[in-house]
This record gives sequence, structure tokens and C-alpha cells, in this order.
Amino acid sequence: MKKVLTLGLLLLWAAVSFSQINFLVANDLGRNGYYEQKSIAELMGRVAEENDIEAVLALGDVHHFMGVQSVSDPLWMTNYELIYSHPELQLPWYPILGNHEYRGNTQAVLDYSNVSRRWQMPARYYSKVFEDDSVTIRIVFLDTTPLIDKYHEDSIDYPSVAQEDVDKQLSWLDNELKTASEDWLVVVGHHPIYADTYKGESERLDMQRRVDSILRRYKVNMYICGHIHNFQHIRRPGTMTDYVVNSAASLAREDVKPIEGSVFVSGLAGFSLLSCSRNELRLDMISGKGEIVHTIVQKKQN
Repeated sequence: MKKVLTLGLLLLWAAVSFSQINFLVANDLGRNGYYEQKSIAELMGRVAEENDIEAVLALGDVHHFMGVQSVSDPLWMTNYELIYSHPELQLPWYPILGNHEYRGNTQAVLDYSNVSRRWQMPARYYSKVFEDDSVTIRIVFLDTTPLIDKYHEDSIDYPSVAQEDVDKQLSWLDNELKTASEDWLVVVGHHPIYADTYKGESERLDMQRRVDSILRRYKVNMYICGHIHNFQHIRRPGTMTDYVVNSAASLAREDVKPIEGSVFVSGLAGFSLLSCSRNELRLDMISGKGEIVHTIVQKKQN
């Protein structure tokens, strides 16, 4: 059984051994502070306080259950501003849309970038390069809801999905990865490519058919998503990509079991710390109790 490290050891390890580029990864957040959202938000702030965090990667469903209606919707306060109020979380947040955002006004989610200095969402899908001294990492942010057919078929609950051009996004993704030259290449989206879940298999099959073939072609180091509300780490044959499901930073789903390729699964709520140096890419899954429950490490191939 893997030894569980405490948050204190995480902070010591990060400060001593890994002082390059660090990100917090959080998703499935918005519960108006209920369940574990407030306590996990405080924990995120404490980790940021000790680890020189560059940014927060917010991988969708910041707003349950019906998204937001405008940039002045009160949910911006009760789901986000008043919850993630720790001083060390007043840094850039790079969001993507989840399926729950698509039940509301998705343009308002983008437009909130004009309201909040830390909410930085330039488009529905986009790419950003981070660099520090000798290391560079490109993070590619996908808009996965339109990549799944079932959302196009439900025009009542997801009225704006059909307006999005699937082929245009996939062509953009292919070109973005083809021209990437950074040390590390990470793609993030809301929906998983592989995962154990009660959600319909068609979601994963659509992501495998449309996205996974592109990730494999360009040897993406890691694909990180949310949506399932638990932690999962999966490695599949024939690819170097680590497939990561990041747990909910509020309400988790404890019922999770291994599937083909599963390295680790856990039903705990929490978030992750993604870090990179010139020679190493690392992701620590952190529970709501501040424990490292699983670590993924990739070494740079010479």
C-alpha cells in the first residue's frame, strides 16, 4: 500500500526539491461553499502560500448546476469570489467550460475576464506557454462539451453546444500540438478520455475517437480532466500519455473502481499540484485532508 504523505511533507518537498513552475489544478468546484468546498479552498491557499504557484488551472464546472446567466450573476460571489478569497489565490486562474457552464450563458463565463483580474479566459479553447529559467511547458485548454455528441442532441439543456464547430477545434488542436516545442506538453479538458464512471460510455468513446488519436500522435505528456468527481490515474498501452482524472474540489463520488490501465483510483475529494522542472514533470493528488494520495512522475527522455 502506498504511503500517504502529509501536507507538511508536501510543502517541504516542493520547497526543497522542485522550485520551477507550479500550478494548482481544481475542478467541479461550485457548490456555494457547501460540502468540502470551503475547507478545500482554504487548503489550496495554504499550498499556494508555500509553493510559489504560477496559476490555478480551473477545469470546468465552477458553477453547478445551471451555469451563470451573466457576469453579475450572484453565483460568481457564492461559488468563486467569496470562497477562493485566500490572499495566495489572488493569482491568475485559467478556466475552461464544463458541461454545467453549458447549461447557462457560456459567453458570460468568458466575459467575466473583463470583470475579474484573476479570471483569464481568452477563448473557449486556447493555449498558453509558461517558462521559468531553463524549463518551458505548454498547456492546451480544450472545450470538451461540444466534442461529445450527446450534448448536441440535447438542445433544451445545452442550447448553445450546437453552435460550436467541432472540426475547427480539432484542427486547431492538431496544429497547436504539431508546432509545440516546449519541454513539456499538457492538455487539459473537462471530460475524461478513459475513466471508471456511471456516466454513459459514449462520452469517453467520443473523446477517444476525436481527441486521443491526436494526443498520441504528438506524444502529449499528460491529459488532465475532471467531471467524474474522484481521482483516477490511467496508463494505456501504446501511448506515453498519463491520463489523469482530478477529483472534485467540493463534492466527491466515492464509488470508483479500477479499469483497464488503472494505476490508482480514490473516491476522496481534493485537487492536484502540477509541477515541472527541466528534467521532471510531476503531479501530486492532494486529498481534502491535505494528504498526498498519489504521485505521477515523468522523467525527461534524452
